[in-house]
Amino acid sequence: MLRRLTLALAVASASVGSAWAEQAHVPLTTKTDLVSVYNEAANNNADLAAARADYQARREVVPQARAGLLPNLTGGATVGNTRTSLDQPSTTLSRSGTSYQANLSQPLFRADRWYQLQAAEATSEQAALDLSATEQNLILSSAETYFAVLRAQDTLASTKAEEAAFKRQLDQSNERFEVGLSDKTDVLEAQAGYDTARANRIIAQRQVDDAFQALMTLTNRDYTSIEGIKHTLPILAPTPNDAKAWVDTAAAQNLNLQASNFAVDAANETLRQRKAGHAPTLDAVASYEQGDNDSLGFTNTGIPTGAQPYGSDVSQTTLGLQLNIPIYSGGLTSSQVREAYQRLDQTEQLRESLRRKIVQDTRNFHRAVNTDVETVQARKQSIISNQSALEATQIGYQVGTRNIVDVLDAQRQLYSSVRNYNDARYDYILNNLRLKQAAGTLSPGDLEALGAYLKPDYNPDKDFLPPDLAKAAEAQMHGNPQY
Repeated sequence: MLRRLTLALAVASASVGSAWAEQAHVPLTTKTDLVSVYNEAANNNADLAAARADYQARREVVPQARAGLLPNLTGGATVGNTRTSLDQPSTTLSRSGTSYQANLSQPLFRADRWYQLQAAEATSEQAALDLSATEQNLILSSAETYFAVLRAQDTLASTKAEEAAFKRQLDQSNERFEVGLSDKTDVLEAQAGYDTARANRIIAQRQVDDAFQALMTLTNRDYTSIEGIKHTLPILAPTPNDAKAWVDTAAAQNLNLQASNFAVDAANETLRQRKAGHAPTLDAVASYEQGDNDSLGFTNTGIPTGAQPYGSDVSQTTLGLQLNIPIYSGGLTSSQVREAYQRLDQTEQLRESLRRKIVQDTRNFHRAVNTDVETVQARKQSIISNQSALEATQIGYQVGTRNIVDVLDAQRQLYSSVRNYNDARYDYILNNLRLKQAAGTLSPGDLEALGAYLKPDYNPDKDFLPPDLAKAAEAQMHGNPQY
């Protein structure tokens, strides 16, 4: 009986699916796999592009900070006219001309700038890890979006099959009513069940469209069909199956946690920089100036004296050391030190909060994967059990011991168990990836490993059910514990 049901579901839902595909103008032959979706996302995802630009911007803090320890060279020119009056002798000197200057300054002792460079290097490392975490998150986002499409497609397939089953039940109820084997109530109950199934199928179709839209948003590519996952995907416990080992790995390799460590380092170096604001600074300075400084002397009565002490070009070179000792800055430095203390405490608390969350997530995902391993098998068995219950209910309805409501409820339970089974499969896949992301080990290779279990000719209307259900049902009937 289960074999006939499986075939009936496939045939009925395939016909409905073809009509839906024709209406939506969606070709069922073009397939895209998981790795291709990820590659498209890596090349076209706007959030990742923004993260890369942010990384390139944040890494510039290092050369900016280093510049404070390197020589500073400036040049300039001056054009002016200067009049100088002397009392004894009563003379006025007028000077005019153009001069050119070059100034060189080399920091010798700048503790604040050295600590600023250390903070900048820590910030740059943090930026690199933040980018890596974003790239790793894209791996998970690609998988989540991809399998959301498959989940929606399988849900649509089961709702279409459920609609077809309720339609057959409605037709049978009408036939029984016409020959006097049932009353109008059975027909109305069957009609209500069919109408509900039809409404669910319409909603499921929209959810498929929404899932494909999310895939397009992620990759900036329009997809019409993707490869589905085989039912032969191994459902295994995580390796190693030890929560503490996963937590230890997460503590050492989680990218967000590593980034928070560098954030604390940067805050600590910033505090040292602020404290160094009380320290003296020492610079080596050099300057060179050259220009024409024509000078002409006049008596106070306006008669030229004939004195031109600077009538030719003049050049001047200065070399020296410049020492600055901070004494009082209005409390600015002390305030900056207090602020840096609080920022350091903030980053340390944020790191601790993140560490606790990572430990929680790692343990939760480890438990989730182990639970999913058992759930998938249990959900698969529930399909068989619900099918057996439906068969018994239909027989009871035919002999008059059960009513139409019992049959409809049994059908709902059957298709609900199908959807729960598929949900459990996808939850298992995604929770595995989430566990690896929490541990910091998630890589594109994990998607490639999943790609080995994708089915290029996957048809949701036929493949949403495990292919071995009929064999499993037969084995259950004969008491074979293998199934």
